[in-house]
Amino acid sequence: MDLALGEEQVAAQRLAADFTDREIVPFATEWDRAEAVDRGIVAKLGSVGFLGLTVPEEYGGSGGDHLAYCLVLEELGRGDSAVRGIVSVSLGLVGKTIAAFGTEEQKRRWLPGICSGELIACFGLTEPGTGSDAGNLATRAERQSGGDWLITGSKIFITNGTWADVALVFARTGGPGAKGVTAFLVPTDVPGFERRPIHGKLGLRGQPTAELSFDRVRVPDSARLGEEGKGFRVAMTALAKGRMSVATGCVGIARASLEAAVAYAREREQFGKPIGEHQLVQQHIADIRVETDAARLLTWRVADLIDRGQPFATESSVAKLYASEAAVRAASKALQVFGGYGYIDEYPVSKYLRDARVMTLYEGTSEIQKLIIGRAETGLSAF
Repeated sequence: MDLALGEEQVAAQRLAADFTDREIVPFATEWDRAEAVDRGIVAKLGSVGFLGLTVPEEYGGSGGDHLAYCLVLEELGRGDSAVRGIVSVSLGLVGKTIAAFGTEEQKRRWLPGICSGELIACFGLTEPGTGSDAGNLATRAERQSGGDWLITGSKIFITNGTWADVALVFARTGGPGAKGVTAFLVPTDVPGFERRPIHGKLGLRGQPTAELSFDRVRVPDSARLGEEGKGFRVAMTALAKGRMSVATGCVGIARASLEAAVAYAREREQFGKPIGEHQLVQQHIADIRVETDAARLLTWRVADLIDRGQPFATESSVAKLYASEAAVRAASKALQVFGGYGYIDEYPVSKYLRDARVMTLYEGTSEIQKLIIGRAETGLSAF
């Protein structure tokens, strides 16, 4: 954290650190055990402006740049990745996408509520039969004679799905492949929309996750986000920024793992001295520190590119790949420092490991990130 930050960025970081220590850290274990984050946290996130970061103030946002956004999400990720994910999806995947692709009417309808926390959004891309192969969606939207659309299909593993007031849904409106996909903003109170909560997750247990189903859900053409047949581009643009959110959340996990390991290594004694005086324990701690710093800088590079209007998609994949795998390694090494005590949830490192593991899977698996990076380097596609 030695690079020069602006006053507004430092203020955002400090606010997020204080918020995390006060509103998240004391409850994270309880939420994990109960498989439910207190929904009241959403209004609190909105009240301090975290749900409106980078969104223009004219639409209810709190402005700021993407580096400030990363600083805030790192702190939230340090406290509880389940909370970080709520922000990353409602604001990051949906709010920012409405700001980028939405009509004036769509921006004014949805953004103020998303930014304040009055409304929650979810991102409906993944389906039971299509995860990484997002271009082959089975959910369909059929145009009616009056111009409305009827959406039929299902989505799976949808963060915020049980809470959402609006779902950004991707459905097939044309032929096979990516060119036949269109994006829609679907209110969740319409007839034919149903959701089923998903419990028993390994990690992110407190995060609201659902399976969504659409049985001839009718939406007007004004609900279409972007051009017909251009929904895949909307989704990929959203995910490119979303991978930065995941990466910075992983930095938070790695940092929390480091802090926990250091504190425990100082207080735990074996063989007549603190375990932090043993060389192999210090090796674990050094490895975590180095990889945390590297992941942070890779993520900040993405934020800088976005704020300067430069291409960033490949760099976002690099950051997401490295940070997610580094978070798993960091949490695993921290658990090793704790020994048997790390294996019970009285201490936080087992949760860090469980939460980190999914980061290598969602918003593009590590394997998909490698294919994206390889394609950028060679100019050849392995998809």
